[in-house]
Amino acid sequence: MRILKASEDYLEAMLMMQEKHGYIRSIDLAEQLGVTKPSVSYATKRLRENGYITMDDNRYITLTETGMAIAKSIYERHKLLTDFLIRLGVDEQTAREDACKMEHDISEQTFDAICAHAKQVRE
Repeated sequence: MRILKASEDYLEAMLMMQEKHGYIRSIDLAEQLGVTKPSVSYATKRLRENGYITMDDNRYITLTETGMAIAKSIYERHKLLTDFLIRLGVDEQTAREDACKMEHDISEQTFDAICAHAKQVRE
């Protein structure tokens, strides 16, 4: 289920927006991700073509089952990695930024090892 980092960022942002506002709009995505409206249009077109999202007549975005699974996976990685880095002593802002970079690039094996270690530390 590997897709491009940018697509993962969009799906994650969509999930966060859905949880916060109850809806997803392209204009809000552009603002949240700090990208242009044409960039969002291009990305959402690709995400629709690949079956990750749908858009209704009012241009509201809905994550498909596949899109939701990817978004949840990336978001969970982000939250766990942020928490892990903060527990290591990294300030919250830096931890969030670094977690965003790491969530896409580390292997499942490394992520699983971090999860196991974090779980041991909490017990």
